[in-house]
Amino acid sequence: MNNKLPQGNLELETLKTLVENDQIDTVLTVFSDMYGRLIGKRMTGHFFMENYLSDTIHACNYLLACDMEMEPVPGYAAANWELGYGDFQLRPDIKTLRRASWLNKTAILLCDLYEKHGETPIDIAPRTILRNQVRRAADLGMVAMGGSELEFYLFNNSYGEAADKQYMNLQPFSRYIEDYHILQGTKAESVIGRIRYHLEQSGIPVEFSKGEWGPGQYEINLRYADFLEKADRHVLYKHAAKEIAWQEGKAITYMAKWDERHAGSGMHLHVSLWGDGGTKPLFPGLRQIDSIHVSPIFLWFLGGWMTHLREICAFYAPYPNSYKRFVQGSFAPTSIAWGCDNRTASFRIVGHGPSLRIECRIPGADANPYLAFAATLAAGLDGIAQQIEPPPILKGNAYSLHDIPQIPTSLGEALKELRSSKWARETFGDSVVEHYITFFTVEQSKFNSTVTNWERARYFERA
Repeated sequence: MNNKLPQGNLELETLKTLVENDQIDTVLTVFSDMYGRLIGKRMTGHFFMENYLSDTIHACNYLLACDMEMEPVPGYAAANWELGYGDFQLRPDIKTLRRASWLNKTAILLCDLYEKHGETPIDIAPRTILRNQVRRAADLGMVAMGGSELEFYLFNNSYGEAADKQYMNLQPFSRYIEDYHILQGTKAESVIGRIRYHLEQSGIPVEFSKGEWGPGQYEINLRYADFLEKADRHVLYKHAAKEIAWQEGKAITYMAKWDERHAGSGMHLHVSLWGDGGTKPLFPGLRQIDSIHVSPIFLWFLGGWMTHLREICAFYAPYPNSYKRFVQGSFAPTSIAWGCDNRTASFRIVGHGPSLRIECRIPGADANPYLAFAATLAAGLDGIAQQIEPPPILKGNAYSLHDIPQIPTSLGEALKELRSSKWARETFGDSVVEHYITFFTVEQSKFNSTVTNWERARYFERA
């Protein structure tokens, strides 16, 4: 593995010099909430340098027990009115320190959450959940490496204009499907090019950007990394892209399905396992299946992943809207199948030799990457432990298959699978599973009680 820091990452001593020279005056200390948004504080550079090793960075624990509108939600055991909504502690992970080059004189770093006093991590925090699974893999001598292809829609409207229009009749940046279209991509460079540039300048290496299969839809791919680093890069990318769009008077959305007429936005998740400290690929092997040569570890990881897919689907598709993306013939999967370079399958096998990897096409762009990567690794490791073989490889069109397991068609269906999963409770812990059942249930209940514009247009009397 290459341990060289990407451009934009900062050593602590470098930050100290930049602060002393007034080149950095603000440090963002942040963490991911359940929605995958960055939450935290802006600290002055001098105060951060004086106090980063102490326990002075606190935040209210309701931040892991509230909804999208920041309203405290009843039903959470970890944080509630009866417990007084106390604080937890933000502990900066110095390895994540980097410039936030899209902001003036600003650095940013991610924090882990701990109890206010003591050495106990907050078990329900998304980054803690992923850390625990990464540690399990490390105990087995394995490093999970991953990539995440994140899609989004760009609009000519600003965020304020979108809100004023009640998010209706928005104007996508393009008027036509622009998949791989270079001319349309050139027109979007004022925003997409800025995002690429500032990610690179902020220690988040980029591979490429491209137009996607929807008008105004784009994808920016980052370089692969170990699971924790990859999830960190992913949340920073989403945050930076939103702020850069705002700076340009535009808006972007990571909704899984923003308009029923257009393609949904996915977060295709790529996975490979490595041994010997991350230097030996564990997926290539001697067994030939179709055009690939795979190892038992590859097959067992895939088998466990597919076996537990319905139990962990809520971590890939966390909202009622997420399931509207799973439409036949839309390049989003509907059934649980695997195939070689087959985009109709939910698990697409790509690469060969050291680059051999599994692409899961199920997660939406709205997924929290920490939870998605954690669920993936947990399922795959169980497959290895139980030596679970996957079903026969798919040949042909997965959309035409109805006699194999299907992806849940609603959040309610996925919730039922998670709630009844003994394996999930043993793997993540009852407190974690119950916490996220409450989270998903709140999202479903909010949706169920809301009258939508579609309903008004459909059922309002006409004359």
